[in-house]
Order: sequence, then structure tokens, then C-alpha cells
Amino acid sequence: MRDPCEGPGEKEELEEGAAATGHPAEVLEAKCSDVDSDSDLETEGTHKLGELVKDTLYLRSCQAHNVVPASCFLRQGSAPELNLRHRGLGPQGARALASSLMSNPYIKRLDLRDNGLCGAGAEALADALSKNSSISDVDLSENQLGAVGAQAVCAALVMNPAIQRVQLAGNGLEEQAAQYLAELLLANTGLKSLDLSYNQLNDQAGETLGPALAENAGLTELNMSWNHLRGSGAVAFARGLEASIFLRVLDISYNGCGDPGASAVGEALKTNNVLEELNLSNNRISALGALSLGQGLQVNRTLRILVVSRNPMRSEGCSALLKSVRANPLSAAELLDFSDIQVNREFDDLAGSLKLILPRLCIKTAAHRVEYRRELLPIFRPSK
Repeated sequence: MRDPCEGPGEKEELEEGAAATGHPAEVLEAKCSDVDSDSDLETEGTHKLGELVKDTLYLRSCQAHNVVPASCFLRQGSAPELNLRHRGLGPQGARALASSLMSNPYIKRLDLRDNGLCGAGAEALADALSKNSSISDVDLSENQLGAVGAQAVCAALVMNPAIQRVQLAGNGLEEQAAQYLAELLLANTGLKSLDLSYNQLNDQAGETLGPALAENAGLTELNMSWNHLRGSGAVAFARGLEASIFLRVLDISYNGCGDPGASAVGEALKTNNVLEELNLSNNRISALGALSLGQGLQVNRTLRILVVSRNPMRSEGCSALLKSVRANPLSAAELLDFSDIQVNREFDDLAGSLKLILPRLCIKTAAHRVEYRRELLPIFRPSK
């Protein structure tokens, strides 16, 4: 079986009639050449001419790299989103696409999720990403980028502050990649949203990313769910949150932070006056960890949403968090999510008394699956 990181690997269908000739790139280029006449240009105007030049460059690049053109690109026209998900582009397809992206003024959102780009494909796209100032949203998730790809992408993002949202989920990123991500956080002030979920960022990665998060000037949303932040790494990462002055949304669910991580987050909440939404679900937080977390809730004035579902904190831990919110007259809490944790009558009584103090507060449990009335920010929405 061929390695997905080797060879072209392109699967995109050809334009109608191209397959019969055995020369899809030449046929499509000829088709564009027929359009490229004086009479057509006079009727279609300069806008159509720009699209024609873009398509012709792409076709020639595909021919040069011996890959099948992606018809989705040719149909894109001047649409602001180029969606090439699951097209099997591979490194060669990325090289063919890169030259066309360099001067494309139309694309605002580039979606290349699940294309087997690997590190080589990311390196091929890096130059285009560093120079195209029209692109503001990039999805490179599930592409086996690894440390090589992370280095190339991060270097490109440092050079291009126009890119505000980046998704790098499911790319096998480990502690070596964390160094490049840290450099990105330290250097880039334009990046607003970063998705690093479903990777293998471990304790060492947390110790690298924590200080960088503390110094970052601009990031407002960070998704670190489904990684391996535990022990000292979780603590170091939480300390970065303590000094962060821009981050509003943080998802560190499914990491196994444990009680030490919960305690560090509680300390961070005492001084952080920016964070609004925090997801700590499934992090092995016991009732003891909940008590430490609650110390931060007693004084925090900005946190609106706290998700602690699927933690072994039992009803005692859940009640401790409710008491902490009740003890804070300036609490901004609007949603407390205790889903999949068994609670008792004491918790229900506390919840009822807290609702009298904060009538807008939603408390979600297995028995009370309330629907939160406001739309959650992107990293808290279910994947489509």
C-alpha cells in the first residue's frame, strides 16, 4: 500500500470529457484558451479576466507537477471560500496549488482538511500563506503535518498577520512542534483563533506553551482539547492563563489535567479578568480539585461559561463550585455545566438558592438538560 505522504495521491474528478483524452490538464487549458479571445474579454470584463488568469496559472502548475487539476478550484471563481476537503491532494497537489494561491485576491477562507499534505505539502504552501494578504481563515486539520509541517506553517503565519483563524487539529503534533507554536504565539499579534485539538501535546509541550500564552498579544480563542496536558505541563499551561490579557475562550477538555491542573486554573482565575468561557470537562478533577477551582470562582468577575462535565468530582465537588459562585456578588456566571456527574438533593437545593441570586444562570446536569439561550463560540460548537 502506498504511503499517503508519498506520490501525488490526487482523487479529484476531471472536468467533463477530459478523462477520455488522457490529458486533463491540456484539455482544460485549451478550454480556457478558447475563452481567452478579444471578443470574450470585451463582454466579460476585467473581473472575468482575473479569474481566467488564475485558472490558467493553476492548470499550468498542475501540468508542471504532473497532477490532476481539482475541478473545485476551477469552479471557485471569485467566491471567498475555497473548500478542497478530502480531495487527496497530497504533497504534489499542494505544490501545484501553492503557486495559484500566491496571487489569488478572492480567497478569504482556505479549507484543506484531510488531504494528506504531510510536512512536504505544508512547506510547499508556506510561501503562499506568508504572502497572500487576502486569506484570513485557514483549515489544515488532519493532514499529518507533524513537526516539519508545524514549523513551516508557523513561520508563514509569523510573516502574515492578516490570517486570523487557523485550525491544526489532528496533525500528530508533539512536544517538538510546541516550540514552533510558542514562537508563533510570541511573534504574531494578528492571530485570533487557534485550534490545536486532537494532537499529542504533552507535559513538555505545556511547559513550552504556557509562558508563550502569557506573553501573547492578540489570541482570543484557543482549543487544546484532546491532548496530553497533565501534571507539571498542565500547571505550567494554567500559569500562562493567569497572565493572559486577551484570551476569552479556552477549551482544555479531555486532557487529564487532574487536581494539580484544576488548582492552577483556580489560581489563574483569581487574577485573570478577561477569560469568559472555559471547558474543563473530562480532566480527572476530583472533589478536592473542585474546591481549589472554586477559590478562583469566588473572586473572578468575567467567566460566563464553565464546563466541568464528566469529572469524578461527585456531588460534593459540584456543590463546592456552586457555593463559590454564590459567595461572589460580582460573578458573571451564565452557564455551569455538570453533565454526566451524579448529584444529590443538597446540590439541587443549592442550585435553587443560587438561581434566586442569579436568575439568568443556567445550571446543566444529567437531570436538567437545559438549553443555553445564547450561541456558543466556535470551539464549543459540535463538529459537523
